[in-house]
Amino acid sequence: MQNCDPQNKRLIAAAVIEKDGKVLIAQRAKRDAFFGKWEFPGGKVEEGETLHECLKREIREELNIDVEVGEYICSTSFSTRKYMFEMSVFRVKKYHGDIQLKEHSAIEWLSPQELYLYDFTKPDYSIIEALQEKK
Repeated sequence: MQNCDPQNKRLIAAAVIEKDGKVLIAQRAKRDAFFGKWEFPGGKVEEGETLHECLKREIREELNIDVEVGEYICSTSFSTRKYMFEMSVFRVKKYHGDIQLKEHSAIEWLSPQELYLYDFTKPDYSIIEALQEKK
């Protein structure tokens, strides 16, 4: 088993997209270890990209909408065999366009209290806890 190297740190930006008191979650369609789990949309920062730029690009690629990145909510860290990840989460209160699923199999709009009813990837539970605290 290979141990992750702290030098192999990767940044992730994720969005809590809000509408009418609910937040958007998306179900992973990609056939990987997290297939079928729910998550807050976002993705890995590319070289030379800021967290906000990454989030705008990723949401455009995944959901085909343009977002206005809002306030910072929280960060969480996790690791795999190869990499350390740090995920920064931002609130999105405004978006433009109609949501189209390009990377996910489904989306749901839920109240923060309903989030615990779904099976999320482990790092996303930190986001759920932060949303409960900010009610």
